[in-house]
Amino acid sequence: MAQQRQHYTMTMARLLAEQGHWQGAADIYRHLLRENPGRAELCAALAEAERRLGEKSPKAPADLVPLFEEWIRLVFKAQRLRRLRQLQRSL
Repeated sequence: MAQQRQHYTMTMARLLAEQGHWQGAADIYRHLLRENPGRAELCAALAEAERRLGEKSPKAPADLVPLFEEWIRLVFKAQRLRRLRQLQRSL
């Protein structure tokens, strides 16, 4: 598989940050800081991105519905498998 070339620029990091992609922005800021240690604007931008990453947005109840549906499906599947094993042992 061909490896994609990454574009680690301040502009790309700002664009990602403006779109709310804080992890991508933080990754780019870290890369840029490794190449240019001590740049105050990069340190500040990274601190902001990491602060935003640390903010946990609460999940809406509707976001949890697919998780509960999957959990219920797996519970029923486990029960069916348990019954099948019991039947196999009794044969």
